[in-house]
Amino acid sequence: MTIRTAEYLISSAKVEQCPKAELPEYAFIGRSNVGKSSLINMLADNNKLAKTSATPGKTILINHFLINRAPEGKMPTSPADRPWYLVDLPGYGYAKRSKKDQENFEHMISSYILEREQMTLLFLLIDVRLEPQKIDLEFIEWLGENGVPFAIIFTKADKVSKGRLGGNVQHYLKELSKQWEELPPHFVTSSENSMGREELLQYIGEVNGMVQEA
Repeated sequence: MTIRTAEYLISSAKVEQCPKAELPEYAFIGRSNVGKSSLINMLADNNKLAKTSATPGKTILINHFLINRAPEGKMPTSPADRPWYLVDLPGYGYAKRSKKDQENFEHMISSYILEREQMTLLFLLIDVRLEPQKIDLEFIEWLGENGVPFAIIFTKADKVSKGRLGGNVQHYLKELSKQWEELPPHFVTSSENSMGREELLQYIGEVNGMVQEA
């Protein structure tokens, strides 16, 4: 897949406020400070698309970005090249939020994931430098219980050595295999050097093609 255009469209506080267009949506979520905005910018090849910040928990709304806007009156012949939404969801697990704010964010996230019919696939971002975190494993279990289609993106691969990188990924997958007979697709990425970008876009293109041909 080639991303020809990428543009910010709208930020929503509720699922009901999200775009009405019947386009497939690929949502990105992860713990605060996992590198989500940087990854989105890397995928879109636009460092200013999603706002990055050194402050965790910056994303507080459901942000929609329109990818590959179709020219007026002209739709691409290849389903994989047709328009779709990239959705930036608020990060979870930011300890400095109040209990009420945490509950509001959890409701916003769960409502989008479970109720948004256009959501085609959820990408869960995991910091590859860390041991498997309880909050992530519980979130993955929740996704499985609710039948949510998802894939894992390991981020910040440039921050560890190649040997440790492979070991950390395998360790994480081994931990997941304790609960999962079939592991979800996974990708290893770095926003610094664009590692994993082509593989991830190819996967989105394949899924996008199958969805829009159905």
